[in-house]
Amino acid sequence: MTGPGAPTQVPGIGGMPRSAPDVVVLGEVLVELSSLEPLGDGATLRLGFSGDALNAAAASAAAGAHTALVARVPDDELGDQLLARVAGLGVDTSAVVRAAGQHGLYLTHADPSGERQFTYVRRGSAGSGLSVADLDDELLRGAGVVLASGVACAVSDTLAEAVHHAAGVASRFVYDPNFRPRLTSAPQARAHLERLAPLAEVVTPSWPGEVGQLLGLAPGTSADEALAAVVPLGAAHVVMTCGPQGALVSTDGALHEVPGVPAPVVVDQTGAGDCLTGTLAARLALGDDLIDAVRLAAGAAALSVQGQGGTGHVPTLTESRAALAAARPTKELTPR
Repeated sequence: MTGPGAPTQVPGIGGMPRSAPDVVVLGEVLVELSSLEPLGDGATLRLGFSGDALNAAAASAAAGAHTALVARVPDDELGDQLLARVAGLGVDTSAVVRAAGQHGLYLTHADPSGERQFTYVRRGSAGSGLSVADLDDELLRGAGVVLASGVACAVSDTLAEAVHHAAGVASRFVYDPNFRPRLTSAPQARAHLERLAPLAEVVTPSWPGEVGQLLGLAPGTSADEALAAVVPLGAAHVVMTCGPQGALVSTDGALHEVPGVPAPVVVDQTGAGDCLTGTLAARLALGDDLIDAVRLAAGAAALSVQGQGGTGHVPTLTESRAALAAARPTKELTPR
């Protein structure tokens, strides 16, 4: 497509080369207005940039991976600031498409207890228009890991199609169901999970709420029973995140418990799950064993809640490794 208003590819920013990355993250980046008080007239808001794709990409880059973001960003002054922030987080922007249109935006009240308040303004955004036509199959095939989430599948039909295409092209695909009831229904989210799980090396659902809603599990279902319900969907490995308790991992016919790492300070839990998934994708792409990658990812997620907003605090690889020093050893459970 050529002519005025046509989408353009962004040249490398911050000296990042256009080479095969370790990790490619696909999705929508959002303008974030966050407050430490309930949203209302007179509330003080902090401008930032977030969204699950950016949160995960930032964590992946911080974990040591050459990480490329594939997204559509409006071609305006705020878009320029957004890309500068992405590059500042160490993420390769050379696969970002600049296009006409409005920004997706959300407002959030960050509550340390986890009782967060979200208001989305994203319908018809430029980011939601990402499509298969915007993808570079050579980039996807060459990446160590391609990462996408259920949020991208929920935002628009074209973005969902792009995620399914990327999953089919990628040599290694990681999928985070990331179910958001405000964006989609449980049956629709489950349909995407059922189609994508067989293409995925790892899926990362969360328990208890997400797995229970997506798979229709009865109240009181235990964590290991919930994990066992996800395994038949067909992913090679399942990493079921359990918040501060850590994660349960199904791999090679065995179940493993990876304990959580205590958070030094809890300011805002927004993006903690994205941080875990992004760190996990990075360490898998760089050759780590799955369990070791999950342990490091759990440590990174615990540290990420110290900052306000989805990318308010992105822990470095050194910080995440240090956070594991007092962690309990991984416990192997009896295979089900």
